[in-house]
Amino acid sequence: MKALTWQGINDLSVERVPDPRILNAQDAIVKVRLTTTCGSDLHLLGGYIPAMRAGDVIGHEFLGEVVEVGSEVRRHRVGDRVVVCSVIGCGRCWHCEHDMWSLCENSNPKPGITDMMWGGSTAGIFGYSHAMGGFKGSHAEYARVPFIDYGAFSVPDGVDDLNALFASDAAPTGWMGADLGGVRPGDVVAVWGCGGVGQMAARAAILLGADRVIAIDRYPERLTMTERHIGAETIDYTRTDVIAELRERTGGRGPDVCIEAVGMEADSAGPQKVYDKARQRLRLEQDRPIAVREAIHACRTGGSVFVLGVFAGMVDRFPLGALMNKGLTFRGAQQHGQHYIPKLLDLMSKGELRTAHLATHTMSLDDGPRGYDMFKTKKDGCVRAVFRPWA
Repeated sequence: MKALTWQGINDLSVERVPDPRILNAQDAIVKVRLTTTCGSDLHLLGGYIPAMRAGDVIGHEFLGEVVEVGSEVRRHRVGDRVVVCSVIGCGRCWHCEHDMWSLCENSNPKPGITDMMWGGSTAGIFGYSHAMGGFKGSHAEYARVPFIDYGAFSVPDGVDDLNALFASDAAPTGWMGADLGGVRPGDVVAVWGCGGVGQMAARAAILLGADRVIAIDRYPERLTMTERHIGAETIDYTRTDVIAELRERTGGRGPDVCIEAVGMEADSAGPQKVYDKARQRLRLEQDRPIAVREAIHACRTGGSVFVLGVFAGMVDRFPLGALMNKGLTFRGAQQHGQHYIPKLLDLMSKGELRTAHLATHTMSLDDGPRGYDMFKTKKDGCVRAVFRPWA
């Protein structure tokens, strides 16, 4: 089959790879109809995620049609149109049973890597390095889906492919940030990042009853999209002091909930940008926590900060003193999508959640390297590049 593979830092190639096959009785093979780029994929391209190997198929957000099922699959059959959660969960371990799917104890066949890195194992993730299991990703004509009864969800007839696609990762990740961040009716919520996940976090906060939602970014197209399609206020961080602006908009207190949806390659208009970029490129620190620092300082005393952006290792100048003395609740996680996706598909079927606007550029899988270049450099206002493997 044809697939988009990682060949090295900033080097992608479309090549032929072996077709996936059923390996376990709970597997299924899905013919990929749509698959999209994600900001966390850029960390793979930049070489910041460990345990990548030349020839790895990338991509983790997808929708397709079931074409083959294992002998123990019960909830799906050939012909089903499904959206597949990017995180793989077995459905029966302690963490899955407690709706902490990204901490599944059985889906990552290579737990030693994350045990060494973080002191604990995590779930497998499609196309996201051998630290996350070494699973072939979704930027391909077909994908093997382990534990499909728990990781894939039938798409309601009234929801089109392009909207349902983002129920795979962007929408549940964003919703989780607002939910576990503790958004309550009447809150003021600030979201760092107006990419797909940031926009979905902002929309989730609105649907959960937040009184005001303020999103922070620097790209005009993304700021305009967030205002028009999400209904949030925005701040261009290149034009103002974000913390001062948030204090002014909240009567001096700061937001009740701050959601970081940027990750390890966060940018800034201030001098910390130069400091963190230099240290990251010299491998003196693995991640740039610029947005996390700002969220902690901006949040009101007694508030909540939730980290959705992907981080892999150690950071410098982390404001632990502010976190402790302000009495903040600080959380983070990879998405527990299996908990959220059914609800999100229902909201999509009712017209309360729309995501298709995120797909600013749609192209064939053959154009994958060009799509990632547009996505990385934000050319032509690219928010997400969507690939059609069978175009």
